[in-house]
Order: sequence, then structure tokens, then C-alpha cells
Amino acid sequence: MDQTALFEAERPRLVGIASRVLSDHAEAQDIVQQAWLRLNATDAEIESLPAWLTTVTTRLCLDRLRSRTPVPVGDVALEPTVNDPADDVALAETVGLALHVVLERLTPRERVAFVLHDSFGFEFPMIATVLDTTPAAARKLASRARAKVTQPHPEDRLAEWEVVDAFMAAAKNGDFDRLLHLLAPDAIVAADDAAVLVGTPQQIEGRDEVATFFNGSARAALPVFVGGRPGAAWFQHGAAKVVFDFTIDGGRVRSITFRAAPDVLAQVVRRDGGRPRA
Repeated sequence: MDQTALFEAERPRLVGIASRVLSDHAEAQDIVQQAWLRLNATDAEIESLPAWLTTVTTRLCLDRLRSRTPVPVGDVALEPTVNDPADDVALAETVGLALHVVLERLTPRERVAFVLHDSFGFEFPMIATVLDTTPAAARKLASRARAKVTQPHPEDRLAEWEVVDAFMAAAKNGDFDRLLHLLAPDAIVAADDAAVLVGTPQQIEGRDEVATFFNGSARAALPVFVGGRPGAAWFQHGAAKVVFDFTIDGGRVRSITFRAAPDVLAQVVRRDGGRPRA
């Protein structure tokens, strides 16, 4: 296999890494293209092309993160970057809104260590090579980042519609780990009589069971307001047939109730993100 074919085989993985580190799918594609240009320009003997490309791509991401804001001192968090609302769909596909909000609080080196280890399973000696540090220091960076991600600041808490949309994106994409992260430990699914008649389960109890049910499903659901609350709904021939009515508590999904009663369906309003559609 020639160099071009080898690179193209690695491209999806590299884009995935860059997307997670940068929280920007378009930037990630640009970074990976830069890595390709560097590969073409190098005369060095490359022992492992995947490792070389990972190192180059990640260091380019690190440079891009540092160029966004002044280099932070100590544990001072980065100022969040401003994303075009049109990029929200791509962002949900790559990192998910819930994780994106917290990632923006990490320093560039914390983000790299966390993403490479927790999301892609790289060992700390490899991460240390990328960051030009020691494995112990790389482990500490990842640990510090993990603490910030799992115990976010109160100001990082997502709006209810963001939690709903992050959950639905994870369900559609089959991201089981993200579903677990967004569900409360005692999460439940229930249904009204009308929803049960059209085939929804009457009750599911427990985070693992709820995540398993939604994993890879609900692809036809669309974002809605129901009675003024953000939720989702399954539509058929342009009409809402089943509403997913969410209860959010502390930034996590406490319950989802399937509703298909006519008076509930009459309250459904399509929305665009957190805003009603015009």
C-alpha cells in the first residue's frame, strides 16, 4: 500500500482525534490536511506511520488551541471560543454538547492528555511523546482534566434543551458512554396509555437499561417544545405521533415519558435548538 493510501486509511481516526481536541469538525479537517502536507514534505524515515501521524496531528491541534487564546497560567481556564450556531450539528456529532462545554475549560495540554487517553485509549508514554513531557506528567494532566470533566463547575451546567439535544444525538449516534454520562443513576422511562398502544415500552428502570434502550435508536425524532418544555418527538407524515417528555435534574436526564395522548400532541411545537421555529 502506497503512502497516500496509508494516509487515507488513517484519515478518519485523525479527524476524530482532532475533532475531540479542538471541538470543531471543520478545523479538525484542516489540521489533518496540514498533517498530510507535512508527511509529503518530510524526508525522515518513519518507523510507524500511525504513530507519526498521531503525533503530528495532535501537536498541530495543540498549536491551534494555543493560538485561540493567551497561554493560561497554572489552572486558570481558557476563555470559551465562540462557535457559529450553524456548526452545532457537526459539533454534536464529534464531541457532544455536554462534553464540549467542559472541554473548553481545560488547558490545551489537559485537553490533549484527556482526549488521547480517555477517548482513544493511548498509553501515557505515547501521550508524553506528543506533549514532550514525562509519562507521569501526562498522567497527571489527564487526571486533572478528568476531574474537571466529571465534576464540572456550576456555571458549566447545560440548559435543559442542550441536555435533551445532547442525549438525542448520543442516542442516534449509538454513543453508549455519552448516554450513561447524561443519565441520572436512577433514570426511568415511562409511557402514557396512548403511547403504549402504539408500541412504546411501559416502563424501563435504571441508567444502564435506559441507555441500552436508546442506544442507536430514535433516529427519526426531532426537537420540539411540548407545553413549553424542551423535548423530542417522533413524526410521521409531518405530524407528531409520540412525544419524548424529559425531566432534567442537575444537568442530567432523570426521566423520559413517552406521550401520545391527543391533548399532549396538540401542544407540540417544532424548535430549532433552544428556540421555537418561526
